[in-house]
Amino acid sequence: MTSSFHSPPPDEAPNPFREDDDDEDDHASSGAASDASPPDHTEHERPVPERSESAAYAQQRVQQSVQEREEPLEISIIDAVKTTEGAKSSYIAYIVQHDNQQVARRYSDFESLRTALSRLYPTLIIPPIPSKHTLGDYAAKQGKAKEDTALVARRRRTLLDFLNRIARHPILSNEAIFVRFLTPGVSWSEVLHSPPLSLLPKNPLHAPSYAPTDVSHVTAYASLPAPSAAHPLKRPDQRFIDSELFTQKFAQHLEGSMEKVNRRAVKRWSDAAADYSELGAILNGFSLSESDALASAIEKTGQAVDSTFMSTASMLQEWEKTYTEPLHTYSQFASIIKKLLAYRHMKHVQYEMVSDTLDGKHESLAELERSEREARRLEDALTRGSVIGLPPPAPASGSGSQPSSSSPGPGGPPAREESDGGDSSSSPFSKISPPASPVPTDARQPPPPPPAPKRAGGGGGSLSFLGALSHTLQGIMDVDPEMTRRNQIGKTRDAINGLEDALQASTQDLKYASQTIQADLDRFQRQKVADFREMCIAYAKLHREWARINLEAWEEAKREIEKIEPDPNRVPRGGSGSGGGPAGAGPSGAGTSALAAPTSPTSLRHG
Repeated sequence: MTSSFHSPPPDEAPNPFREDDDDEDDHASSGAASDASPPDHTEHERPVPERSESAAYAQQRVQQSVQEREEPLEISIIDAVKTTEGAKSSYIAYIVQHDNQQVARRYSDFESLRTALSRLYPTLIIPPIPSKHTLGDYAAKQGKAKEDTALVARRRRTLLDFLNRIARHPILSNEAIFVRFLTPGVSWSEVLHSPPLSLLPKNPLHAPSYAPTDVSHVTAYASLPAPSAAHPLKRPDQRFIDSELFTQKFAQHLEGSMEKVNRRAVKRWSDAAADYSELGAILNGFSLSESDALASAIEKTGQAVDSTFMSTASMLQEWEKTYTEPLHTYSQFASIIKKLLAYRHMKHVQYEMVSDTLDGKHESLAELERSEREARRLEDALTRGSVIGLPPPAPASGSGSQPSSSSPGPGGPPAREESDGGDSSSSPFSKISPPASPVPTDARQPPPPPPAPKRAGGGGGSLSFLGALSHTLQGIMDVDPEMTRRNQIGKTRDAINGLEDALQASTQDLKYASQTIQADLDRFQRQKVADFREMCIAYAKLHREWARINLEAWEEAKREIEKIEPDPNRVPRGGSGSGGGPAGAGPSGAGTSALAAPTSPTSLRHG
């Protein structure tokens, strides 16, 4: 796909997620920036790449991560305990186990870990952590929301998912900050206030996206503008326009439809489970008032209802673990991807703003140089007019040649003193010879001008205009116009040099951010497909297990119910009523005989 960036188009950016042997052109095109050496951060095991070697660096990082960690880290959160260690009030500490080592981290530690990774890797999709407790949680639990068993268990599962997603990432899994987070005995507060985190700039737009802690290009990146995410692009990249539209649709499906309907379905199943619990208790109590087969049938029916309640409750727990929580996680992923695309959008806006500013500076320099050439041409014209004998401009103008030292006689032309033995270097134009044709002196010289203060237009009209123009321009400015103009030219050239450095940094930064974000989006898409497959399989399994348990319970209840005689008009086996006759019905079977064979009116009369 061709790039729609402003010319000169940036080279293809390095891809840190796949092996690629076509990065030699990138090295050749960015060789001008290869003189800078990366700073040495001993605290941070990730070396800072040079701008010209970002492709090789990224590929080396991925290959190294694959070689060092062929299998993902095995991380588990084995417990969540209440403690006051290192704090004035109590909090919940989560015991993280890794390589037979255990370390206690609280929720704020997980939150700061994610923030640190987001700042160190602004072009990667950092997994989300569970949301903080809402005001509704605190209101419902009356200040005990942090200690609620269900909330703590849910947070424990989602925090473990956060750690496992980082452990499976090809780059984040080898990050030194993440490794130190899992290491016991490490003060997390000291990690947050030491390099490389202490070297991060306040604004991520003023740092290279591939190495935010690189301090060797502070000047170039400090001069870059900091646009907003709402700033429009003049030359957008269609790839990321499509990504933004897809992310918006993805977020709408999750947040606006799937999560909403899922919450409603879970609530209805929870209400049904509560009703099953109540109904089972009622049936079991009712069976005590009956006897024989009916009592056993009602009791088995109540037990089947209780089994439905318990299986529904168990299904809802699995539903939350395997479907509701992953669904909310991907809803958070949608918001994270939006911010990631907004970061890349601002980097692109930076590139366009620097490029446009540089074009404007080039135009200003061309205009100043054109003005300089016009001023030199004007000065040459004034000088030539003075050499051929025309009256010079007014002394107040401060420019032009000095008037002749000999004054004209009364009523006669000015005397000319030409001596071959004089100082030929006294004037830069002394070697210019007069016209060759022998013209009379009176014809070669103009009439004597009036005194300088009262000189009016006459035979030297063109020269008077030039002198007046020079006098007006110098009257407007109290400084030397030539010096001012030359200072402006020098400053403009310096600004152009700085903008060219900034444009080079922005170009390299944009192409790296674009390619890296696109590569991580591709990885995320593959992970999303695999996760939704697991979610759908788990969703089907929990319903199937619910149905299997209920089928067994209701099959058993059915066998007991079938023992009851289905026809109420049929004489039950054994000659006794299945449900027991009413009290005082007479001899055995009398009441049943009356129901089975009613007496005719004739027999009643004869009796």
